[in-house]
Amino acid sequence: METLTKTPIAQIGEDVGLEYGTKLVKDYFDAYPEQAHGHIIGRRIIDKILAQPGCQGLTIYPALNEDGKRTLVYAGIDIEGRPIKGIVADMGTFPPGSGEGDDDSTTSLDW
Repeated sequence: METLTKTPIAQIGEDVGLEYGTKLVKDYFDAYPEQAHGHIIGRRIIDKILAQPGCQGLTIYPALNEDGKRTLVYAGIDIEGRPIKGIVADMGTFPPGSGEGDDDSTTSLDW
């Protein structure tokens, strides 16, 4: 009987490079212009989440804040992909030029 293997949580994700990454983002922004924005999340909170015992990665959920604006909620996950009952974070921000929270409605892919 063949054993099915899955990628360990800690190994999910790969470097796709700047050119292909930019293409992926542009394709999404072109397909969904009303959602053309990014989020900024600081390293400090990511480090705190990843430092939790048993944490193997992050899960990120789209959410609405108390003002009805788009945000993200992110939490650590264990080796089975289950959320860790610990730090659940929010309060990211939008990058300059995103059209969210500023007067400039353009979206830049300049990395």
